[in-house]
Amino acid sequence: QLVSHRPGGSFEIRMLTGSCAKNKGMALFPRKVGGRYAMVARLDNENLYYMQSDNVLIWDSARLLQRPRYPWEVIQIGNCGAPLETEAGWLLLTHGVGPMRQYCIGAALLDLDNPCRVIGQTSQPLLIPTGSERFGYVPNVVYSCGGMIHQGMLVLPYAASDLATSIAVIDLEELLAALVPPPRGR
Repeated sequence: QLVSHRPGGSFEIRMLTGSCAKNKGMALFPRKVGGRYAMVARLDNENLYYMQSDNVLIWDSARLLQRPRYPWEVIQIGNCGAPLETEAGWLLLTHGVGPMRQYCIGAALLDLDNPCRVIGQTSQPLLIPTGSERFGYVPNVVYSCGGMIHQGMLVLPYAASDLATSIAVIDLEELLAALVPPPRGR
């Protein structure tokens, strides 16, 4: 749903429509890309897709962006909030679901002008549930709904096992240097 503020303090709620406006894993880019609205989504409960539209409410086409590639994301990959714009490209925080339904957080870098092109991805997760983070209402899960970049650092709030919240701080340059290019042919 899209919520917009109306004069006088009221809000208007409108549904997203179109054949690709499904599933809960949709995240809008913070600005238009190439003059169009852009979004990442997990349409099939396994892979990440890139979508563009001239109308922010209508989403009818999608291109495959990423498939699970590493063991820590073998079951599914999804986004953790909207992509973050950096000089190097769009930093997309991802979650991967691996064996034993363990949810981890990773990252990918997308081309600034052509976000359907993946420049790199973390080969190992940035965060994995450890210690007390492994136990709770939904065990073995770390998850985020997005981060922000502040003074060269990625500030990443996350939840653990639906029981507690925390914040991780990651040096942006070190993170970007750790990204592995996708295999040729993608």
